[in-house]
Amino acid sequence: MNLNTLYTKALNKEPLSAYEGAFLYRNAPPAELFETAQKLRYSHVPGKRVSWQIDRNINYTNVCISGCLFCNFHCTVSQKEKSYTTSTEEYKVKIAELRALGGDQILLQGGLHPNYDITFYENLFTELKSIDPEIKLNALGPPEVAHIARISRISIEETLERLVKAGLTTLPGAGAEILSDRIRKIISPAKPNTAKWCEVMRAAHKMGLSTTATMVYGHIETIEERMEHLVTIREIQADKPAGAPGFRAFISWPMQMEGTKLAEICAKRDITPVEHLKMIAISRIMLTNIPHIQASWLTVGETIGQMALHCGADDMGSIMIEENVVSSAGASFRMGSEEMQRRIHEAGFEPWLRGQDYSPR
Repeated sequence: MNLNTLYTKALNKEPLSAYEGAFLYRNAPPAELFETAQKLRYSHVPGKRVSWQIDRNINYTNVCISGCLFCNFHCTVSQKEKSYTTSTEEYKVKIAELRALGGDQILLQGGLHPNYDITFYENLFTELKSIDPEIKLNALGPPEVAHIARISRISIEETLERLVKAGLTTLPGAGAEILSDRIRKIISPAKPNTAKWCEVMRAAHKMGLSTTATMVYGHIETIEERMEHLVTIREIQADKPAGAPGFRAFISWPMQMEGTKLAEICAKRDITPVEHLKMIAISRIMLTNIPHIQASWLTVGETIGQMALHCGADDMGSIMIEENVVSSAGASFRMGSEEMQRRIHEAGFEPWLRGQDYSPR
């Protein structure tokens, strides 16, 4: 297989196969891979502007039955001293703090709670909208939607329709990890499988919901499985109805597993800056039909985030006012609005504040 042939194919936005992507990832000199991805970045998003966002990640509960080996945050219903459900008063305080910082969106996530059916979420979304009618809810994720549908004994389509009616604005791409059932059976044994994740996203796209797609790499997966994940994402996007937003962006980050059960069965892998930047670049190359690639600074640090802007990424993501899950497994980077803008300027770009749908704020 010839690298120059693959570069030409990529620059023409011809979809690469998983095999071709793996070959390119393994064999392309990093500088050439980054250059190819950056050319594609400017093709998808012309100009020197880099987007960023202000939102707040609120966990409505920490009770979850998915059994993910990489999660230190969750607990069971019986762990009364540790389990919680966020109260109305706590939401009021958190939303007020978000508004004071200029944010207008909540990234609302929790877990697969065994007792919370569709009615709980309808009431929660309605309550949040009564606190702040203009707040945007980027909420749940495919595993939660599939779980809610199952315990409520309704279809995924009805679940999404009722959530939208109650206030859901957009659907994040949470819970993808690696879209391979081999992987999922080991690291998240009770979480909905790959087909179910894809089913939720396809249903959301048919409804016109804007979504994102994610990948958590650097654990027990192979390079080929990473590439197959990207091909799956690309195929879902290709099947969305004409005019539907589908996946607005793709976000990948290295697995954080400090102190987790996953660390006990998986040899610790220190993801190098070059490996992360190669993942940014190959994502831009493989995902021919997704407009935006995030730099994923939260788990790799601000400096590597800046470097990602020269390797195919066009978005720095959110300042993440609050984050509990990856931080509980070792992530410790933080950044405020002023530093976010300064970092983008230092990297040679112009920052612009966006909404979840990539419209200007």
